[in-house]
Amino acid sequence: MKIGVVIHGPTIIDSGWAEKIIKMLKKLGEVKAKLGGTMGRVAVIDNNLENLIDISEKIMPSESLKRLSEEADILFLLNYGKSKETGHTFGKIVVSRANIKKPVIQIERPGERDGSIIVWNYSEELNNILEFLKEHLNLNIEKCSSKGLEVWEENNKVFRKVHGVSPGETILVNGVVVGRAKERELILVAEDGKIIDIIGGELKEEGVERLKNVDLSKAIIKTGILRKKANKLRVKEGKDEGHVSIIDHAGEDCIEKAKDFVITIGDDTTQICGDILSRFGVKIIGVTDGDADKIIEEPKFTDGSVIFLVKNVRDDHAGEILKKNLKERKYKFNELVEEVEKIFKNYGIEYEKIKK
Repeated sequence: MKIGVVIHGPTIIDSGWAEKIIKMLKKLGEVKAKLGGTMGRVAVIDNNLENLIDISEKIMPSESLKRLSEEADILFLLNYGKSKETGHTFGKIVVSRANIKKPVIQIERPGERDGSIIVWNYSEELNNILEFLKEHLNLNIEKCSSKGLEVWEENNKVFRKVHGVSPGETILVNGVVVGRAKERELILVAEDGKIIDIIGGELKEEGVERLKNVDLSKAIIKTGILRKKANKLRVKEGKDEGHVSIIDHAGEDCIEKAKDFVITIGDDTTQICGDILSRFGVKIIGVTDGDADKIIEEPKFTDGSVIFLVKNVRDDHAGEILKKNLKERKYKFNELVEEVEKIFKNYGIEYEKIKK
């Protein structure tokens, strides 16, 4: 039997359950596992699982299911949601978007008291496999308890309900922080492709400006911390000379966009990129203005990285100035830092320089 496994998020990796389940499934047949999300891919690297889990592509879980369904007889979706509600909602959205006919077995929050097994596209041929899973995982087989994606339109506005939110958590839409939750009931409101309100939350205007047009029916929405503190880290030593790329408020794209050095624009982008790229020995120059949201615990940086905390302009503005004035050539890292300082001084940008 050929088994396809789609893994989502860093928690199922960091907990050790992804590795356990994949090895367990190998008793049933040939296993091919994929993971496409940025923070999950970093967790795979930290846990030395690259030979067990394919992280070569950044693709959505629904697309991974489609790809694997071409060869696999049965598919598994491994997830460790913040709660049962978020996990079941995630599963229903992913499976509906994949739109495949082959059976999918979701293993949700293994090891937790509310952990469960959900079967999509059930057939009686699955019964032996389900008994095997129940015995080895000590989880109950349940029906999905979520309505899935809840999006509706009223008066030319689009509304989307967000599940499993806790007050105080940040809200990210397509990787951009757009606000913070105040209540457990949270609804995003968009008009003409722009988020105009968060019912049960507080809007962050700078984030909405960066996000620009968004389709709430297709948007990827995350809340809270993207990844808790990693227990295992593989931090590489950085280069002293190379080419530079600029990443502007798109932290989760940094693996694909990074060159030898990276200039990051934005507090959250700097934290995400710094932490991810420390695994690859990439030094960063962060341009921040002090409005960071806590979306990653205790971010790490490649030794020698430098953060510029700008004082009299927004980081967006400082970033645009760098894009216009920084020459595309090979730099020594210290030369690059000096060039950024020179540009900032020429434009009257005040800053504090922080070495990492």
